[in-house]
Amino acid sequence: MQEGARAPLMALPDYRRLWAVGAIIGVVRWLETLAVALYLLAATGSAFLVTMMTLLRLLPMGLFGAHLGALADRVERRTCLAVIVGAGALGSGALAVLAWAGALAPWHIAIACFVSGFSWAADNPVRRMMLGAVAGTERMGRAMSIDVGTNNASRMVGPSLGGVVFAGVGVAGTFGLSALLQAAALVATLRIRTRSGTATASHGESMLARISEGFALAWRDPRLRGTLWVTIVFNVWGWPFTALVPVVAQQHLGLGAEGTGLLSSMDGAGAFLGALALGIVARPAHFARWYMAGVTLYLVFVILFALAPGSVPAGLALLVNGAGQAGFAVMQATLVYLAAPAEMRSRVLGLLTVCIGLGPIGFLHVGVLAELFGARAACIITGVEGLIALALTWQRWRPILTEETR
Repeated sequence: MQEGARAPLMALPDYRRLWAVGAIIGVVRWLETLAVALYLLAATGSAFLVTMMTLLRLLPMGLFGAHLGALADRVERRTCLAVIVGAGALGSGALAVLAWAGALAPWHIAIACFVSGFSWAADNPVRRMMLGAVAGTERMGRAMSIDVGTNNASRMVGPSLGGVVFAGVGVAGTFGLSALLQAAALVATLRIRTRSGTATASHGESMLARISEGFALAWRDPRLRGTLWVTIVFNVWGWPFTALVPVVAQQHLGLGAEGTGLLSSMDGAGAFLGALALGIVARPAHFARWYMAGVTLYLVFVILFALAPGSVPAGLALLVNGAGQAGFAVMQATLVYLAAPAEMRSRVLGLLTVCIGLGPIGFLHVGVLAELFGARAACIITGVEGLIALALTWQRWRPILTEETR
């Protein structure tokens, strides 16, 4: 039994620290995403370039997610998390210095976005595995609800804070704040007492063999296979539209930096409220239903956001869109964690990261659509394509609705 198995999760010091690290890194991620969008729109006016920066943040997931999942069993996870957080702080600090010196260029931001993507790629197999170890299997659904709810609160706080800071002190001050926040996350990481150890029994296995075992398990288990298929649909046709929210806000709704930040935070607000509600009402027998309802609702409201005639209805559409995203995100990692055998969880969560990492295909797709037809039309097209893809893959994901979670 895990330490403090009957205590409230937030009463566990290591859970609080891991939660705080996730919250801070989430705020930084969305704060920087908005700041980069505002900076590049002002400097270049290119919606395509804005989407490419988000693509670069996701690229490490697709390229290295499976490797990180296999590697996570061989390294001490707290040390790995500290290295990742520290590297992020150094990267943001370097961008702040370049901006203050007047030497910041888009290629600097591109490199920093790619490097910061490793933090995102390592979150499932490293930090969330640590959360599961601290919380215990029986409370994993609740632990994930809190974590995903906090992550979505960061999507609410990050853009709002980013818009205000960017308007007040520019891109240099924004990256400086990011560096300070990540330094605080590093301190919290170093105070974590839980140690994961390493999988000594499997040290003789090659990295390729461990990755292959994870793929084989996911292919054999219809629940895992279905969950991963839906994850691909969401990340290729759903999530990429978020890169265009600042573009729609500025070019079509006529909002300034603060208004753009507020609008960009609305899906985070909806996701935060949705995650809180799921933490109260969701039961394991219905996890898969919440998962599928969430992704469907999300895609529908991508389209309705693009069709909104003004900032208020656009904000309301994003609010509901975020609630759908909560159903998807909370249940995604939870379903994978619960379906995979304990000794395979890191590897399967690494595969989940790979599926999330296919998002760059979607960001490239929506970026090209935005250049050809405009940002609003790009959102509508990708939302419709996502619903079609979900319908066409019905036979692939139906087992997660018909089979009980172990």
